[in-house]
Parts: sequence; C-alpha cells; structure tokens
Amino acid sequence: MAHQQILKRLVLIIGGLSASCLTLPALASPASIGEEGISAQRLQDKPYNLTGRKIGIGQVEIGRPGFFGLDKAVSWNPTLPLYRVFYRDSPAKADDNVDTHAAMVAGVMVSSDKSLPGVAPGARLYSSAVGSPLKSGQAEECLSAQHVAQQNSGDVRAINFSFGESLQRDNRIEAILDGNALLTQCIDWSARFHDVLYVIAGNQGEGGIPIPTDHYNGITTAYTTKRQGIFSKVDFANLSDIPEGPGRRLIKREINVGPRRAINLVAPGSKISVYNLEGKSVEVSGTSFAAPHVTGSVALLQEFGDRQLHSSQPNWSKDSRRHEVMKAVLLNSADKIQDTDEGLLLGMSRTTLGKDNRSWLDSDAYQDPKIPLDIQMGTGHLNAFRAYQQFSPGQWSPSANGVPPMGWDYSSVNESSVEDYILEKPLKEGSFVALTLTWDRLVELQDTNKNELYDLGESFRDHGLNNLDLYLMPVAENDTSKSVCSSSSDVDSVEHVFCQIPEAGRYKIRVQYRQKINEAAQSYALAWWTVPE
Repeated sequence: MAHQQILKRLVLIIGGLSASCLTLPALASPASIGEEGISAQRLQDKPYNLTGRKIGIGQVEIGRPGFFGLDKAVSWNPTLPLYRVFYRDSPAKADDNVDTHAAMVAGVMVSSDKSLPGVAPGARLYSSAVGSPLKSGQAEECLSAQHVAQQNSGDVRAINFSFGESLQRDNRIEAILDGNALLTQCIDWSARFHDVLYVIAGNQGEGGIPIPTDHYNGITTAYTTKRQGIFSKVDFANLSDIPEGPGRRLIKREINVGPRRAINLVAPGSKISVYNLEGKSVEVSGTSFAAPHVTGSVALLQEFGDRQLHSSQPNWSKDSRRHEVMKAVLLNSADKIQDTDEGLLLGMSRTTLGKDNRSWLDSDAYQDPKIPLDIQMGTGHLNAFRAYQQFSPGQWSPSANGVPPMGWDYSSVNESSVEDYILEKPLKEGSFVALTLTWDRLVELQDTNKNELYDLGESFRDHGLNNLDLYLMPVAENDTSKSVCSSSSDVDSVEHVFCQIPEAGRYKIRVQYRQKINEAAQSYALAWWTVPE
C-alpha cells in the first residue's frame, strides 16, 4: 500500500508528463509536422531545406533520453541524434535517469528517422535530467535549466519544458500561480540573462503541473486534437478554461491568479506517433508533446535567420536571435480563422476551435482590448511555415519611409513615449491585421557569491513588468482613443491585435510605454502582418 501511495503521489507531481500510449504500425505518418499539423515538413523540403542545422536547443525533464553509445537502452536507435546529455549540471552517467517520456519528447524535436522525423532533425539537442522528484525540487530544476542554457558556447535558442512542479510541492505558504515560485522566476531570469526562449508544456490533468506555466517571458503551449483530419481543436484535457462548473476549485488553483492568461499558443498533442525506448512506435497525447513542436520550430526559424546573417542580407541583424522576437513571430503567425480565396485573413490555413467549439472571433480576446490572449488557445495554432513567412521579411525600424506590410522589429521605447511604425502601403478594406508585442518581466538573481550563476540556496527578486500598449491608428491620427483597434492589458507581457480594417487607407502601428514599474527604457519585439491594397 505504501508503495502504491508513493506511485500515486509521483503521478500527481508529474501530472501532464504521462502520456497515453497505443501501439502503431512501424511506419506511421508524421502527421503532426505535415500540412495537417504545423507545416514544418514543408520547410524541411526544397527549396527551404531547413532542419535546424547547428542550432542549439535544450530539454529539461525529470529523466533524459538515451544517448547512443552511452546507454544500453538505445543501442538500437542511432536516429535520435542528441548532442549532449546531463544529470543536472554534470555529465550523465551511463544508463542513469534514462526515461522513455523524455526520449519521446526529444523524438518530436530531433528524430532523424525517415518514418517518424522530428521537427528539426538537424538541431543540436542538449538534454538534462533533474532526477527523481523525491530527491529534487525547483532549485535543482533551475540548476538544470541554467546548465542547458549555457551549452553550445552559450548559444542555445530555445529550451523545452515538458514537465513541471505541483503547487503541493511549492514551499511557499498557500502557494498560488502568481509568477513567484522559484522555478518560475528562474525561467524568467534565464530568458533575459541567457537570451533563450523557454517553451513550457501547459497544465493538464488532476494534480497538475502548473509551475512554471505562470511565467512571463516564454511561451506556454496547450495541445490540439484532430478535427476532420486537421489538428485544430483544443483537447478537453487541457486545464485552460474559465473556472466555472463542477471543477471550478481545481481549475482556479491550476491557472494564473487574476486576469493574466497562461496559454500563448496551441500545437498538435493528440495521438502523436513516436518511438519509445524499446523502439516501438506508439501514440502519445498531452501538452508534453505539443511543446516540442514549438521548440523545434524555433530551430528551423533560427537556421534561416543565421543564413540571412551569414550572407549579409539587408534588414537582418543579430536581433533575429532574440527570444522576444521568436515569441512575437510565433504568436503573430498563428492560425485563427481559415482564409478564403479573397486572401483577407492573412493566408491562415485552418480555423482553430476551443474545447467549446468556439473560434477566436467568439472569444473575449477578440472583443476586449484589455485581453490579448484567448484563455484556451492564446493567439491560435502553431504554423511553422507561416512563422517563416512572418520572419522572412526581416527587421524594420520606425522611419519616415515607412515599413512593409509584413515584418518585425526589436527595439526599445522610453517611459511616457511612443514608437510609430508607419505602414508604407494602404491597407485593404475588410482585410484583417495581426500585431503582436512582447517584452520581458524583470527578474534578477540574488547572487550572494557574485559569480553570475544560480547556486543552490540562492533566490530571485521580481522587479515587475512595465506596461506597454499597442495600437493600430490612421496615419495622421495621434489620439489613441481614436485608434482602429488596440491591445492594452494591464497585466500581460504580450499585447496582441487581430482586427478587421474598416476602410482602405494608410495606417500606423503605435507602441506606447504607458506605465513604468522598473526601468525607464523597455526593450520589446514587434511583429506585424497586414494585407495591402
């Protein structure tokens, strides 16, 4: 009985880690990375040939994937090309902490198997095992994340978290999801300090893994299931809903306190085909397998960005590597409503539906400027090819000559000031525009020994979030109350606009620094996608 209770407790701790597994034929279709999923396979093929080559990405979990040549469990499988494996901040020991869940998550990212390829089979994956939850906690998880972030000569672009901590294990009195758990603060600090995009599996299931889904500076992912052959509907297992009905008390404890939304993006996570440690093809489900689709997509985009840099293309700088830019690009390019032949809906490939079959146009996020993200789907469904389209026009700063209909920027705005991006071409009446603004919460390490590293026993200090707003305005207008549409959340680190243009004409995008909480200058990333006349 005691043994059963321990096992039950571990299941509650790990929560969304566990995935349902069904045996599949050996040659399963990699549907989730194809057109019915995130359209990453299109980027892998000619003429793009993007596989994430030489791009460093990371993975932190309780266990780790098996490493070919080190672990007996994977002697059959050289197609999972891991770059390095660790136990926390030390090299992994042979056959220790090898875990099938971690292996399956890694496979979604970097598998080079021809039958079940990963999103970015050319990427360099660094994986760290935290170890048994009975012998570790948020401090060891932070240590592991920091170690992974330092790999690839300090150039890791994204880190995947397909696990999390239960509120039951948080040592704060009456712990809540307010962004101030040690691991959550650690991630927000590391995102800024190491310039890495953290991709966090969203919370699901009884007991849950809510920490660190309450972070600010990365992306939290919910998962979709197929509807009419396309990954397009948020699965019922996701704990991302208004706290109503019989499960109100559980849901309220498992989502962010206050009005701040947790989910940024959705990605395929239902019946995903992967190999387990025994080399058998199985189907798995959960947010654990949605997150690596996002992490792998970052590697594809970053390979493209580095190509542009190496060939000295105009309108490209190392800002393309910024985690805020990746976040803005991925969120702004998400699928919401399937486009028609008229092309007014930005070429979106599917209509994404919530658990209640409502679309983004039915959401409070569409109707209320104070709410930038839908509570179930964030800004919509991950589409790697559309993210490439959003990223490829390059960086454009505010200028008198205007900016193109699609692009992105990384810049800063001063307290009580604005930055205006004048669109060089008139927008088409009836068309939609997508705008996304992202910036960081300021969290600093309380570095007692001054070594610029997190050490066990140290803590972090939250300096809060400056308040930025986002507007689409007629080009000659300066009164934000007369904007065509806006996003003005008081609590989120994202502003997102998706609205229809009422009449053809010239417009501008305004970034406004509305309220100072910490520093007088705030760095931000902006992505925009419009339809010109």
